[in-house]
Amino acid sequence: MTTPPKSSAAPPGSGVPTLPAVPPQPGSPAPPGPAQAPKPAPARRTAFAEGVDRLRAAATTEPGRLRVIGALLALLVVAFGAVAAWQMTDRASAADDVLNSSQPLSSDAAEIYASLADANTAAASGYLAGPQEKPSIRQRYQRDIDTAAAKLVTAAASSKAGSESAKTIADLNRLLPTYKGLVETARTNNRQGFPVGGAYLRAANETMQQQMLPKAEALYQRENQRLNSDYADAKAFPWAAACLGVAALAALGWSQRRNYLRTNRVLNHGLVTASAASVVVLLWVVVGHTVARAGLNDSYDHGVRSLNVLHDARIASLTARSDENLSLIRRGADTTLVDKKPKDAYAVGYDTQIAKLAGSLTKARSLADDTAGRKPVKDADGYMQAWKDRHEVAQKKNDQGDYQQARDKVIGVGKDPTSVCFDNVDAALQTALTHEDAEFRQAARGGRDALDGLPYGAAVLAVLGAAGAVLGIGRRLSEYR
Repeated sequence: MTTPPKSSAAPPGSGVPTLPAVPPQPGSPAPPGPAQAPKPAPARRTAFAEGVDRLRAAATTEPGRLRVIGALLALLVVAFGAVAAWQMTDRASAADDVLNSSQPLSSDAAEIYASLADANTAAASGYLAGPQEKPSIRQRYQRDIDTAAAKLVTAAASSKAGSESAKTIADLNRLLPTYKGLVETARTNNRQGFPVGGAYLRAANETMQQQMLPKAEALYQRENQRLNSDYADAKAFPWAAACLGVAALAALGWSQRRNYLRTNRVLNHGLVTASAASVVVLLWVVVGHTVARAGLNDSYDHGVRSLNVLHDARIASLTARSDENLSLIRRGADTTLVDKKPKDAYAVGYDTQIAKLAGSLTKARSLADDTAGRKPVKDADGYMQAWKDRHEVAQKKNDQGDYQQARDKVIGVGKDPTSVCFDNVDAALQTALTHEDAEFRQAARGGRDALDGLPYGAAVLAVLGAAGAVLGIGRRLSEYR
């Protein structure tokens, strides 16, 4: 018996086809094997990184490099124009504030102080004259009160709500009616012959000297600080604009040299236009600001400084006149120690203020830069000397017990009164103030006008320059099409 051979293959003729071996195909599942961890998906790149790659790839070709250069030139020129327009706008605004806001407000603050001090002087003069009070003295007092009230309204409208200046103005507006009431009470009692009028006048004077005038002086100092701040802002050199202008011109020069080295073409009209526009803007910024700065410096040196000194002189004159009157009204009731000896406080105050007046007039005369400015100061100095001489006569009579003669010498009833000298000093100082204010306005207006149109001109020329840079580079790009 025969046994078939042991084999896995089907016997011939069995009818079962044999499947050929097929190699593994791509994408077919791998045969089972050891477990493997899946690979992490690559991190997605940011749009910025992809943009950098594209830019780097584009920069490998000349057209790509030209596009990058054109974009950077246009951006640099536009940035230069924008910064120049912004900085010149700030400086023009500050110069306009100097002319039309801060300096007038500083003068108004000084006028508030002077009006209050003059009203106090007129009140003391009227009280001292008694029934012989001249209508002009009463009118002067009322005019000073009205002026102070009007200037306080102007200052309140220009101050920021909640600021120190606004608080000071509110305090002065509150104290002004109180002071007026005390003066009217003193005047009424004085006309009726009641000695208590002197006490009311003293209370009015203390209200003025200890509360109102210090607040008015603080307001004046703050407005002066604001004026100095506006001057500093207007005169600050536009370094950012100047540096960007130099950088833009350097970049434009480099691009034109590069263009010449690659093409042997001396000029590119678009780049030349951009360079010319940038040069005009840079020169306009530098020259315009230099002229404006010179005008503002002149307005400060020959305007503001003189005005400040003249205001100080007028305040000293008014205070001296008030002390002269109060010395006769109080008759030595108020004393102060000088070299450990008691002296009449108001007599000492008069001497102190006259010394301040003399010093201010000397300084004002040195600051005056023309005959029209020096003459009223010289006149005021002469009137002050006459005032001192007449005051010594009145003081001597008062020290000798001749009160009536001393009073007449002061209020203007007798011969050669001190009141005439005071009025002449005040009038001369007013003339000098008017002249110096005109000098300030002329110089400050010239400085401000030097900046007119510069911000808009810088913006327009910058756009023109950027367009020229783009067109110039575009002309080179057209050669590759």
